[in-house]
Amino acid sequence: MKSLMEKLEHLLELGGIKKDAALLVISGIAVVLSLLGIRPFPFDMAWVAIVLCGVPIILEAVIGLVTAFDIKADVLVSLALIASVAIGEDFAAGEVAFIMQLGGLLEELTVARARAGIEKLVHLTPQTARVLRDGQERVIPAEQVRVGDLLRVLPGESVPVDGVIVSGQTSINQAVMTGESLPVDKTVGDEVSSGTVNQFGAFEMRAARVGEDSSIQRLVRLVRSADAGKAKIVGLADRWATWIVVIALSAAALTWLVTGEIIRAVTILVVFCPCALVLATPTAIMAAIGNATKHGFLVREGDALERLAQVKVIAFDKTGTLTYGTPEVADVAGMTDTYSKEQLCRLAASAEQLSEHPLGKAIVRCCKRELGAKLAPADDFHMIPGRGVSARVEGKQVLAGNPELLGEHGVSMAPPPAAEAALQNGCTVIYLAVDNVFAGYLVLSDTLREESADMIGSLNRLGVQPVLLTGDHENAARAIAGRLRIASVRANCLPEDKLKAIDQYQAAGEPVCMIGDGVNDAPALKRAQVGIAMGGVGSDIAVDAADIALVDDEVKELPHLIALSRRMMTTIKCNMAFSMALNFLAIALAISGALNPVVGALVHNAGSVLVITCSAFLLKWKKK
Repeated sequence: MKSLMEKLEHLLELGGIKKDAALLVISGIAVVLSLLGIRPFPFDMAWVAIVLCGVPIILEAVIGLVTAFDIKADVLVSLALIASVAIGEDFAAGEVAFIMQLGGLLEELTVARARAGIEKLVHLTPQTARVLRDGQERVIPAEQVRVGDLLRVLPGESVPVDGVIVSGQTSINQAVMTGESLPVDKTVGDEVSSGTVNQFGAFEMRAARVGEDSSIQRLVRLVRSADAGKAKIVGLADRWATWIVVIALSAAALTWLVTGEIIRAVTILVVFCPCALVLATPTAIMAAIGNATKHGFLVREGDALERLAQVKVIAFDKTGTLTYGTPEVADVAGMTDTYSKEQLCRLAASAEQLSEHPLGKAIVRCCKRELGAKLAPADDFHMIPGRGVSARVEGKQVLAGNPELLGEHGVSMAPPPAAEAALQNGCTVIYLAVDNVFAGYLVLSDTLREESADMIGSLNRLGVQPVLLTGDHENAARAIAGRLRIASVRANCLPEDKLKAIDQYQAAGEPVCMIGDGVNDAPALKRAQVGIAMGGVGSDIAVDAADIALVDDEVKELPHLIALSRRMMTTIKCNMAFSMALNFLAIALAISGALNPVVGALVHNAGSVLVITCSAFLLKWKKK
């Protein structure tokens, strides 16, 4: 839930945009009335636009020059406004002020930054801990835990600090740190990280890293620091503002000295106002954002598409991005002729139906979907953390779990080569025993998205290198990368490892687009040139950290977004070239006396309209 301050800031931001839009509407009406010569009041209506739109431009230009000697496009606009008013060309001044503020509003709408979502990440930090002191259990604030304290973590609770298990067995959901889709079994001597979730089975642990040194706090710091190093793209008109001002002033001064006609000098200042240049970028961006929205992308950063056009490397998280992030039964194999695959699957699902383990739930779900059969009741059910389950199904004693479970119950077995191969490919294997006889096994794996392979192929054809950065094990990562023909793979990545990989690529001059869905991806999404979050399955924190959210998780649209961003930059460059050519042509006509300030204002206004029209073609653009 948003805090009161967050809501207030949001309301103020919306209020500011609405206020600017209202002032623009009033100014636009006033400029039209001035052009038509309608005077409902005893002054030229252009003065409404001059006051509402022109005065803020002049003030901003003066403040920038005085405080930082910062020459932007508004310096030339201010000179044109003052000169036009000085010689009585009120319409020219009002029209220029209106166009410039219109460009400013469009830029404000497209460049407005979304909130970082760090607050949500902070909320993941465990607030309390169960500490064992003098044989008594006490609940204390997590920040009061000290290194060496003995803690107890119950099922469903978050691990409060980093530490080592000293008693008990359990399964830990580490998605917040590694992004792994499957929980990891933990026992005595294994490390656990703060912020991860205990799936079931109480355990006791010894605190090793607390407070600011804990894993979840390091993740918060990474997200906060990642955005600081991201370069911001400066508006093109402002980037060239110094040269524009120098050229315009020089041309105006020389014309006045040579011809002795100040009106020609003022006309030069008016026609050289970079209105079309200012509109070139935001109008193209807004049209491209509209196009992206139709393809399922929510562009949350105004300059994200500009940055995306420069990307040379796309780094993918595996789970939930290239895959669906949910385990599925990929294969069932029997070791005897006693039971068919369908019977083995039904026995396993019947035994697992009371299990809280995600793998057990996956077996039950897949069995019901594939076989359409009702499960048999399970009696004498026992869940053994870190091992598996045992239950009596239809009078048979069924064991489903790892080799240790079967060994502890006296079942002799040797994992078959096919099962070992499945493990090498990153799958999970559940072994089955019926009445103390090894009966077979089930192979579970994360499911690859159907469109992932075609999408990777399209990216390669666009000249973008795909890279896999995942917290999953090496075998699972290599298996997925091999199926998708991704050459570069980095597995077992913690958030700082993904951040380091992105820094290495970008330091080598290869801007990176990071695509992920988990909390552990948030720092990388922030640091990358562009961050894209899976909006459907992704966490709110990942979405808040990203520049773009893929609302419907259709990754097949990603190549279109890349191509669209490049087309947008081509449109922007064409708009700029046209606007500058028009300006120089208008200067030549102004020097010759063929244009006066009013006609000059209309000419450069026509240039602005043509720029907007050219940008509008991006709305329905699609790569053939």
